[in-house]
Amino acid sequence: MPIIKSAKKRVKLAAKANARNTRTRRSLREAIKAFNKALESGKSAEILKLQTEATSAIDTAAKKNVIHKSKAARFKSRMAIQAKSKGIKPVKPASRQSSIVSQKPKTKKTPAKPRAKS
Repeated sequence: MPIIKSAKKRVKLAAKANARNTRTRRSLREAIKAFNKALESGKSAEILKLQTEATSAIDTAAKKNVIHKSKAARFKSRMAIQAKSKGIKPVKPASRQSSIVSQKPKTKKTPAKPRAKS
């Protein structure tokens, strides 16, 4: 057990981070297993839904540095290939442009007139 106050704090923080990472890793594994089970069943609507959920879980784990971003990309690529082999068309993610276009257009501000010197 640490004696120094800062070392005690690090032990507490490490325990919290460990619990958080374990939850993230568990949800990742469960999502991937559910996707693989759906592949075996062959129901296209279920496969598509579970692929989206698994992709979300993978992205979350990569964002929190539980897994490396290259590993996340590899997982997602393999899932897409497996889904495509079952005859499911890939779904393109919603582009950010559509949400930007739907916003109210910004009005141009006219430049201020220069002040006269006094």
